Amino acid sequence: MKILVLGAGGTGGYFGGRLAQAGADVTFLVRTKRAGQLAADGLIIESVSDRAAFKVNTVSAETVQPHYDIVLLSCKAYDLDSSVSAISGAMHETTCVVPLLNGISHLDALDAAFGRARVMGGSCQIFATLAADGVVKSLGDVQALLWGPREPNAAQLAASAELANWYGKTNVTWTASDNIVQDMWEKIVFLSTFAGMTCLMRGNVGEIIATADGKALMQRYVDSTIAVATAEGFPPRESRVERFLKVLNAVGSPVTASMLRDLEAGNEIEAAHIVGFMLTKARQHKIDDTLLCVAYTHLQTYRNRRAAGRR
Repeated sequence: MKILVLGAGGTGGYFGGRLAQAGADVTFLVRTKRAGQLAADGLIIESVSDRAAFKVNTVSAETVQPHYDIVLLSCKAYDLDSSVSAISGAMHETTCVVPLLNGISHLDALDAAFGRARVMGGSCQIFATLAADGVVKSLGDVQALLWGPREPNAAQLAASAELANWYGKTNVTWTASDNIVQDMWEKIVFLSTFAGMTCLMRGNVGEIIATADGKALMQRYVDSTIAVATAEGFPPRESRVERFLKVLNAVGSPVTASMLRDLEAGNEIEAAHIVGFMLTKARQHKIDDTLLCVAYTHLQTYRNRRAAGRR
């Protein structure tokens, strides 16, 4: 099978690169500058355990042809429209898109563009960046990937099996899920709480929990997001909730959401796709939206100030 990876930055470069390193037929859809770096130096990946450099195939949005079986979509949610346009030329009647975005609202946009039969589910966990010299740097010890069919048609099942075959030859932690939408809802329950609270309080989990009301507010927030997922038909499994609470209530924990790190750096944030999405759903189902509303208002205010050049 032929695999197209949108972008060769931190996420696409790492997860697509590991496939190429294992011998899969992988092509990266990239802009001119990145194509030049890759032609000159190859794709270079540095992680805590290794450094790898190898030649890769590239293509542009203007020249891509519809002969790919799988497209790994590794963009930020706020770049979804331009990313859909970029990969459109790669799609034929059985091409499957595997989105690795945060959140879940992008599924509707991808279904509208390409049809539900061609849109799988997926998510990833990695702390990686693209350095100025073109090196993909994985800065942590977690590089995890999750995907699965949303419909049991032949193309999606074959794509899932193909990814399992190739990732089985890499050091990536991966899961081929048989209940991917459930998995994605569970992730946004956690991520909306984690991002919403650490951004709202401008602090890490340990700093929030150390306050008089921090633990209670954290619980109230996650209760709202759990209620939303339940109302949507995807109640989080007890084992997952226990895992969420262990992270969200960890005394002295230094962890923060990547959204807070983006906010503090003055970068664009995925507020609408994570916190705003859950706020809209809470209101639809008449669920307590107080903390979701305050958190999203805070994030919108940041975006307005950033747009005005004030941050």
